[in-house]
Amino acid sequence: MKLFRAVSLTEGVSWLVLLFIAMPLKYAFDMPLAVRWVGRIHGGLFVAFVITLAMAAVEARWGVVKIARAFFASFVPFGAFWLEKKLREENAAAPARS
Repeated sequence: MKLFRAVSLTEGVSWLVLLFIAMPLKYAFDMPLAVRWVGRIHGGLFVAFVITLAMAAVEARWGVVKIARAFFASFVPFGAFWLEKKLREENAAAPARS
């Protein structure tokens, strides 16, 4: 689960860098290399996110709704931070339920 959370946050940061730094550089300052390189990095991190999501889902026995929630959070800017908060809350509440 630690690996998934780390990859999720890293992918989320790369998504923000792509949206708010690389894309403005491309379109406002005619620097397409910014999107090319940051896009490649983000793409690799997204693939790692999907793989670690599958691993975490199997390990923690997540249902379809929770998997979908985590997957779709990766498409929303700042969604990775919301997901991290939810996972932290669920992790803190888990021992209390036992």
